[in-house]
Amino acid sequence: MADDMTPTQRSYTMSRIRSAGNQSTEKRFLRLLRLAGVTGWRRSARLPGRPDLVFRNQRLVVFLDGCFWHGCPRCYAPPKSNVRYWTQKIAGNVARDKRTSQTLTAAGWTVFRIWEHSIKTNPTRALNRLRSVLAQTRPAAD
Repeated sequence: MADDMTPTQRSYTMSRIRSAGNQSTEKRFLRLLRLAGVTGWRRSARLPGRPDLVFRNQRLVVFLDGCFWHGCPRCYAPPKSNVRYWTQKIAGNVARDKRTSQTLTAAGWTVFRIWEHSIKTNPTRALNRLRSVLAQTRPAAD
């Protein structure tokens, strides 16, 4: 289907769209955490990269990365139209993710990323991986 807008019109239209987050993947994983009794996490933390979940006591941040938007090496398939734009966009997202991880790590946070396909195909495994990381980042007892 051909785009009936000029590049300027399309840019303006797209700039008006605000992200609501990765809702379906996020909701699925949050439900899984609740059912499994995993506690201690918060959402909407004001940290670089706006992590999806933060375990403050363990200084652990969790990003639930969408396979398309974050360039999953297993799942990402570039769109067939506007290839140059999407290649640059996804490469920019990947570079930003790397910078964000480095910034948070330098500030003393453990960064854990879970791919969207992991949550969809094997949610129990994704949950167990998170539990393993939580166990390794538990604060020392006083």
